[in-house]
Amino acid sequence: MDGIVSHALKLVLLAAGGSRRMRGGDKMLEWVDGEPMIRRQARALLQADLGPVAVTLPPDRPARAEALNDLPLSLLTIPDAADGMSASLRAAAQWADGCALLVTPADMPELTSDNFRTVAATFDGTTPVRATAEDGTPGHPVIFPANLLKQFAALTGDEGAKSILKSQKPRLVALPGQCATTDLDTPEAWAAWRQSRASLF
Repeated sequence: MDGIVSHALKLVLLAAGGSRRMRGGDKMLEWVDGEPMIRRQARALLQADLGPVAVTLPPDRPARAEALNDLPLSLLTIPDAADGMSASLRAAAQWADGCALLVTPADMPELTSDNFRTVAATFDGTTPVRATAEDGTPGHPVIFPANLLKQFAALTGDEGAKSILKSQKPRLVALPGQCATTDLDTPEAWAAWRQSRASLF
């Protein structure tokens, strides 16, 4: 880690969603740079070399676990995944076990290892950190200090940890372009994103 982070940190990739807006497809298994997106983003977290990595998974999508089967990380099956993102966050907070927690959704294919390192480098152990797009729009990843994770037990629904970040103002870290806010939830969003990428080459 070369001294980038001096505070105990764990990292979680949120991948327990139902891909309901994909109309039968699974966005976590969409191919990006020669591999399923869930695997690509898990590898990016591992390559950031900031701490142990876990991935939250629903109980009814075995192909997602299979895509990760040889990576050195923890798989957190979320029995109540249908309840929304809060179920994954509650499980991740328990897994963090006294460490700070970096949280990032798996459907954000522009986030890289360098982005995770950039955000982690600003973490002081006490103040949450949140990445933004270049224009300041809040996005991911987000780092939560260890002392805030007990509040995750009260989270409900699909609002994530917005309530915690309202009361505990995060330090904002701008990342290049829109990598901190580009998430792909529909076949149309995937098609448009791939077309925009192709135009760059």
